[in-house]
Formats: sequence, structure tokens, C-alpha cells
Amino acid sequence: MTARPDITTTKLDTLNPKEQETAAHHKPDWGASSPSKLKATWLGHASFLVETSSANGRGVRILFDPVFSERTSPVQWFGPKRYSPTPCKVDELPEVDIIAISHNHYDHLDSWTIKEVWKASEARDRTPLIACALGNKAFFINLLPSLAQEDVIELDWWDRVQVSVKDIGDVELTCTPAQHTSARSFNDKDHALWCSWTLRELNTPETPKTLFFAGDTGYRHVNQPKPTAEEEDSMSHCPAFKAIGNIYAPFDLALLPIGLYSPRDFMSSVHCAPEDSVCIHEDIKSKKSIGMHYGTVRGGISALYEDVLEPPLRWREKCEAKGVKWGEEAGVCDIGETVLV
Repeated sequence: MTARPDITTTKLDTLNPKEQETAAHHKPDWGASSPSKLKATWLGHASFLVETSSANGRGVRILFDPVFSERTSPVQWFGPKRYSPTPCKVDELPEVDIIAISHNHYDHLDSWTIKEVWKASEARDRTPLIACALGNKAFFINLLPSLAQEDVIELDWWDRVQVSVKDIGDVELTCTPAQHTSARSFNDKDHALWCSWTLRELNTPETPKTLFFAGDTGYRHVNQPKPTAEEEDSMSHCPAFKAIGNIYAPFDLALLPIGLYSPRDFMSSVHCAPEDSVCIHEDIKSKKSIGMHYGTVRGGISALYEDVLEPPLRWREKCEAKGVKWGEEAGVCDIGETVLV
């Protein structure tokens, strides 16, 4: 082919449409204008900053599974990469009272982020409490040289603790079960426990609100690639969520994973498809459930099977099929958006 004198071309990087689509994102305002409401701000993937309702303008702040790194991997030059940016920098987060970690996988427990949050907190002379499941405390003690033993609470499933933040408020935090696994390397699989979290407001002027953070979980075991709905409903499923609902229901807000579930016969034991998330919504008797764990990180086997925009569309489809009112009883939010209850 001969070059044209009137037109020039420049070779560009190959565009993969699936990797270019992103969840909508914007700068968070943390729901500052609504102090009397329970607030949950999505930071991408499974990261949320939750603030309890308050009559004094500032509630207790809990940072769930914060991940701000570019890659969810032991190294930053290889591994699943973030394709949706964080809505803010770590040092732009409001003052944090509690960091709650569901499990130690790299897309939920990010060493760099924990160090940065801790450093910003030390600069404010007000470091947070760290809450984790059994077997994870030593990791944080080794990670943060200035961390005292009393700065970390390690809980078994169904253990609960009351946390009182001076001059701010009180919450009850319960380590609840999930269907998942744990590992930081090739030789420590399931050496530490994984969990979900239940948060209950205490001593509030209004009716105390309750929040469920699912972390990362499966719901059932799917043993074939494309089962019918009837076949899938008959497959064994995790009873923990009905148990959680029996004790703590109703939940005012639930944060439920809806992505990275394909292929179903391989991923169902550890990750929820949207139809699983609808079942959890019903099991725990949630008044409002928001989908998470999608639209942020690309990598792993699901990247080969699952379009990045499929989870929220499928979440809405499955909710409406079950009669769960979209936008009222279930929905999604932008990265950086604050859900108010």
C-alpha cells in the first residue's frame, strides 16, 4: 500500500471494548448534608465508607475493605488491574474510626491502602480500630509498626463487639459468616477466616439502623455450566444468610456482591451471581440492597467470560423477576456516590 499525501495514520494501542467500559464515577461528598441518615459511599469494587446517622453532624465512620492500589496483586507490575479510577485519594478520605476487613484476598485487603490510611490517621492524631476475622490480626501487627495489640480486634463468626467512639457515637459490629476462602500466598490457603459484617447503630435519637456488608461470598454450588433456573434453585446453598436474617433482620441497607461470577460452575462457590444476590437480599430481609464487587477490577478467569457491564443489568433483571422493586428495594450506585437511608 502506498502512503497518501493528504492523510496520515498513526498506529494506536489495540482497544478492547470490555476493558474500556467503566462504571460511572465522580468526586464523593460523603453525604455531608444529611447527618441524620445512614450513609454508604462506594469507592469501587467492595470498598465502602459507611457513616452512621447522628444528631451531632458526625457519625461513626467504618471503612470496609479499602483498596486504592492500581492492581489487586502482591506486586504492582502484574495481576488484575483497576480500570475504574478511585473517586478520591486516600488522604482525601474523612477521618476513619474503624477499618473492617472481610478477608485477606488482595482485592479486599490491600497493604498499601492500609498503610496510607494509617499514616493519614496518625497525622490527625486519631488512629482507627481494625476489625478482622480469626487468623488475620498478626498480619496487621506486622504491617504497621506503630500498631498496638489493642488497636486490632479479631473475631470469630457470630462474635460481636460494641465500639464506642468518644464524643461521636456507639456501634455494634458482628462478624457474620460467608461462603468464601482466604489466601495471601500459595501456602496459606484457608489459614485465616473470612466473614461478612453486620453493623448496628446504638444509642441514637432515632430508631437505630442496621447495615449488612457481605464482603465476598458465594451462595450456592452450581455443578453445571448452564443450569435452568429450576435446576439452580434445587442446588445446595449456604444457610448462613437466613441465620443472619433470623437474628438481625430487617436490615435497612445491605451491600451485596453481584460481579465476577463467570463461569458459574467454577465461580459459584466463592462469588455471587446477581440471582444469588437476590436470594441473599430475601434471606436477610433487607429493605434496600446495593450491588457492588463489579465495575472496578479486570482480571482473573471471569475477565474471559463476563462483560464488565453485565452484572448491574443482570442484577436489575433478576430483582424485577423476583418482584424486588428496582430503585427502591434494590439498585446500584456510581463510584463515589453516597447512598442515604
